[in-house]
Amino acid sequence: RKSHPLMKMVNHAFIDLPAPPNISSWWNFGSLLGVCLIIQISTGLFLSMHYTSDTLTAFSSVTHICRDVNYGWLIRYMHANGASLFFICLYLHIGRGIYY
Repeated sequence: RKSHPLMKMVNHAFIDLPAPPNISSWWNFGSLLGVCLIIQISTGLFLSMHYTSDTLTAFSSVTHICRDVNYGWLIRYMHANGASLFFICLYLHIGRGIYY
């Protein structure tokens, strides 16, 4: 495991990482919050390129996103479910901070 120079770097960076013992799996929710926020911003930008806020054409713009835009349905569902995942991770991250 430590004879190859690349494996030596990986071993030093990930396996033999000098980290305090109180870091548990609960600390992953901070990085998940960052990933969720990046996903929310990027999908929100792509959705806002096709959305119109006019009351007469708002529903047709949503159907246009789902039917005519390439993977528009996926972008819309990732944005909706990403918001839920963001708040779940946020509550767990705050709960970890209160508990520890």
